[in-house]
Amino acid sequence: MPRLFSVLLLLAVAACRPGQTQRQSGSGGANPAQPGQGLAILNRALANEYKAAQDASYPMRYELRKTSPHWSSTKKICETKDGDVARLVELNGQPLSSADEQKEEARLTELAGDPAKQHRRKQAEDADQGRVLKVLRVLPSAFVYQDAGAGDGPAGKSGDSPSSRIQKFTFRPNPAFSAPDLETQVLTQMAGEIWIDPVHLRVVRLEGHLVQDVDFGWGILGRLNKGGWIAIDQADVGGGQWRTVHFKMVMSGRVVWKTRVFDTSEDESGYEPVPPGLGYQKAIEILRADK
Repeated sequence: MPRLFSVLLLLAVAACRPGQTQRQSGSGGANPAQPGQGLAILNRALANEYKAAQDASYPMRYELRKTSPHWSSTKKICETKDGDVARLVELNGQPLSSADEQKEEARLTELAGDPAKQHRRKQAEDADQGRVLKVLRVLPSAFVYQDAGAGDGPAGKSGDSPSSRIQKFTFRPNPAFSAPDLETQVLTQMAGEIWIDPVHLRVVRLEGHLVQDVDFGWGILGRLNKGGWIAIDQADVGGGQWRTVHFKMVMSGRVVWKTRVFDTSEDESGYEPVPPGLGYQKAIEILRADK
């Protein structure tokens, strides 16, 4: 159930995450009631995101830092044909202790010698991707989009000048949309803004918040509380590859009888390409060498 709760939260915002972007097809096509050049830019950007989501020919390695009010961690991540591999390098802003370093090395050694374990992890990743695609297929029809005009793109983390000009759109729940499954239920109560790079036709930023509580299984399975919000930034990290560089989520809810609160940030940096077809055991060697 905790995994289900996390999936329900994350799928709602997966539109701008690496490998998890919006689709424009079938019943999720462009809203015929929203003509205009600006919305044509939006639709083209969403189509580009969906195309990129299905292209696994550009694997990368990067650093992932997660923070919450009480802890932080930093991991080195390497994407492979066998699924992602991670190596923990910091806890709460400090390098691993000797004991923690030994535990991490032992974990990687065990993983390298157990292809079945990595295969199960890859299966879990694929299953999550399938759930994500459910959401992506209905995103264009789940929301009503409105062109909010051109503006400056998001500033860098140091507060420097905006990176580029963007086209901004607001979105709100489409009253005509009926969620076909559990994964898409959260979309019925989400509103916010999406920013598009009109030159590269890619999603630059998404901000969303829950305008009402969202019940799952008539409230029996759980509930997400009104007021929760997320923000995601995406950028070209080199070679025309667009990836998530920042993700923030503040949400609360209940899974059956257990209350959960999520207040977490993720920052991805240091993206570098790795060879296509890289195996997970070779990725472990790369991560071990990168200390």
